[in-house]
Amino acid sequence: MKQMTKWKPAWKKFWKDESGIGTLEIILIVAVLILIAFLFRGWIISWVNKLLGNANDRLNDSPTSPCTPSAHQKC
Repeated sequence: MKQMTKWKPAWKKFWKDESGIGTLEIILIVAVLILIAFLFRGWIISWVNKLLGNANDRLNDSPTSPCTPSAHQKC
């Protein structure tokens, strides 16, 4: 019983200590974002592929071809 009363004040002090709470909040937010990304990874991957595919199709259908300017060629 004496051991319990010895630890009780230390436990209360630890429980009321708020140092590091900001870091903990950021870690929890990042963990939740990673969990959401993991749960919806299939949907996210298909959405990105569709988005990039549409952009690639639009570039292929453009009337002018892409050009990289150089000293010998003007675009």
